[in-house]
Amino acid sequence: MGRGKGGKKSRTQRKHFQESRENVWNSKRPRSDSDPFPFSDRFATQNLAFDHYYKEQGIVSSQEWDEFEQLLRTPLPAAFRINSTSRFCADIRSQLENDFVHSLQAEVVEGDDTEAILPLPWYPDNLAWHSNFSRKQLRKNQTLGRFHEFLKIENEIGNITRQEAVSMVPPLFLDVHSNHFVLDMCAAPGSKTFQLLEILHHSTKVGSLPDGMVIANDLDIQRCNLLIHQTKRMCTANLIVTNHEAQHFPGCLLEKHYDKMELDQEGQLLFDRVLCDVPCSGDGTLRKAPDLWRKWNTGTGNGLHNLQVLIAMRGVSLLKVGGRMIYSTCSMNPIENEAVVAEVLRRCGGSIELVDVSSELSQLTRRPGLKRWKVCDRGKWFISSKDVPKLRRNVVLPSMFPNGGSYQDVGDSNSNVIIEGDINTDDVKGHSEDDIQAMENPAMLEFTEEDSDFPLERCMRFVPHDQNTGAFFIAVLQKVSALPAIQVKPRKEVGKQVDTANQGNEDSHELHVNPLESIPEGISEANIDENEPNETDLKVNSVACEEADFKEAQEPCSVEIITKNTPGKRKLQFQGKWRGIDPVVFFKDEGVIDSIKAFYGIDDQFPFNGHLVTRNSDTSHVKRIYYISKSVKDVLELNFSVGQQLKITSVGLKVFERQTSCEGRSAQCSFRITSEGLPLILPHISKQILCASAIDFKHLLQYRAVKFADFVDAKFGENAANLMPGCCVIVLGEGSRAGTGTLQVDESTVAIGCWKGRASLTVMVGALECQELLQRLLMRLDTQTEKDSSMHEDQPSGTKGDEAQVENGKIEDVGVTGC
Repeated sequence: MGRGKGGKKSRTQRKHFQESRENVWNSKRPRSDSDPFPFSDRFATQNLAFDHYYKEQGIVSSQEWDEFEQLLRTPLPAAFRINSTSRFCADIRSQLENDFVHSLQAEVVEGDDTEAILPLPWYPDNLAWHSNFSRKQLRKNQTLGRFHEFLKIENEIGNITRQEAVSMVPPLFLDVHSNHFVLDMCAAPGSKTFQLLEILHHSTKVGSLPDGMVIANDLDIQRCNLLIHQTKRMCTANLIVTNHEAQHFPGCLLEKHYDKMELDQEGQLLFDRVLCDVPCSGDGTLRKAPDLWRKWNTGTGNGLHNLQVLIAMRGVSLLKVGGRMIYSTCSMNPIENEAVVAEVLRRCGGSIELVDVSSELSQLTRRPGLKRWKVCDRGKWFISSKDVPKLRRNVVLPSMFPNGGSYQDVGDSNSNVIIEGDINTDDVKGHSEDDIQAMENPAMLEFTEEDSDFPLERCMRFVPHDQNTGAFFIAVLQKVSALPAIQVKPRKEVGKQVDTANQGNEDSHELHVNPLESIPEGISEANIDENEPNETDLKVNSVACEEADFKEAQEPCSVEIITKNTPGKRKLQFQGKWRGIDPVVFFKDEGVIDSIKAFYGIDDQFPFNGHLVTRNSDTSHVKRIYYISKSVKDVLELNFSVGQQLKITSVGLKVFERQTSCEGRSAQCSFRITSEGLPLILPHISKQILCASAIDFKHLLQYRAVKFADFVDAKFGENAANLMPGCCVIVLGEGSRAGTGTLQVDESTVAIGCWKGRASLTVMVGALECQELLQRLLMRLDTQTEKDSSMHEDQPSGTKGDEAQVENGKIEDVGVTGC
């Protein structure tokens, strides 16, 4: 369907941005609790083509097929991961182990040995948990409702991440260190990116940043927004979010003075680690998205195969020698899994090796990859490329087979070009009876079986009935030497655009040809989520082209663009400025910077100059200032030097925001410290900071605004009144009185930003975060009360200990050790 000038308004709104994919199992209708498959009448969980295809591929033995398929028809249990860098990490883990494990177990059906929640045994330090309750069950009674509310609040704040269990596995095998440059090629919705950032920050001391960084990329601008929202909870200055086709991710040529970066022979910026979690058919997520049963067909996986090869090849080309790349999908299809890995190994000629990680994460049940598989096209089976009819060779590619090969009469270009018709009409609508009969009886075709020569058994397959999860595929690749030169034959007809969908999409398509890249161009990246495929995605409409609003944003001047549009209709934007994307500008207003440093007493040890950026080219009207790490700063400088090849949608950590109210404009410094930037800058502040007692800190969270005269600790109220008007920081002390000595900041320090007005302090923290902080504070106070009570039992009867009764308001102040 064509687009007019108002391309943005006609954009298709994808279903998985409007409702949670996890809700598809929920139903308003009444049902019987005794029904073992209560959702089977809502979703057709039978697909003969699916059964015949995977039985023939032998992904599980015939003896376990019934167990495998039965579990596929049950809802996926919820799983979540605790943020290891959160200041409340230990508190949340303790709450799960000592509270919810016991309280939720009472809700399990009597006689059932199933545990309500339990830590995943293979995930380090009990930081990942698995629940055997569905989301609907979590709302059933008060106890489960409390747990559900806990998950919602902690996930929104960033203390936990709700993530499918098998989706947590790839970052663990990537072996990320704090100094690594990491590329997440198809990053949205961002749960794995968040996990990579956790690992990157894990060993970093408070107030400092790791030497490495993560670049998270996704093709779809809406999914980039979802990615930004997800990673924003991490509060990191070591992240760049970009918006590119993964198979055409910019190489970024470096100038000579960037000698600190490690380069290959062509001068590309390389990465220590690459996560290549490619778009896929997503049939490993059937338990979470049962509507996929009726849509499943072999054509989807076949149509995505070449795109997956192109993305994986681009990933290894951006990898440093000695670096590691993960190739993963949430599909069970060997055409999308082992066939892609084999083709990458074949093209790389020994420069890439499959890593054997069978000794790592020993408690994680996994199965070896397949060395033998078949290709099904329109219900007919092929085991060798020799058997494919000439008329189907533009659909069934040689790279899909275990031993690869080529069609000599068609030419080697078939492995690099997807010809129109990859997903045929029969596949999209379903298989005919004749097709299914052909799949049931492979003897109808004559062929000789073949096995792959590569050690594909080192790949890992995860099937649902092994550990009650979804299905997943992972291959760990290591670059042992530079890639061989790949000869790319020029296309005879550049204007002939390939299309894997052919579902009524009449938009014009663009081919991006970068002479600096050795990987041939192909189809655009599919907008298929790693864990949440939807109806639009499975039609693969979006595989063929970018969205309208950022399709207009052209590649920078170093990239040649050839389009099917009328010549001269769109002009190339020089200097690499992207239409519709806010510019990234280094903030160098010395007057503003000096006023901020002087107002908050920020010491010179904190690197300020050159580390501040804004998204407004008019620096006199800057509203937000972002902080970037040294590694991100280097990449931004590189990006400017090459004409801004990177299309950056988000960068850095928001640390300062201008207060535009009358009171804010009258303050000596109109920029306040943001909640997300406070943990980074807190150890370096010497002014506008006070330590409050637990009871006064509690009142601030409860009432959001407290007059100076109403604070329990009169001395604290007096000190607050003496602060300069504007933003200030209040730190939670450890006693009934505010501390007076030098403030010591560590990982457990709790602080909030406030605004000092004429007569009161007002909290500048969101309501949800205030609620969560208040709950954590009350839990700590309750714990301390129990400790104090046990100590007082051993004291003489005349001793009052450290408790103090506050008559005004009748609030009991719990005494703890001094600040």
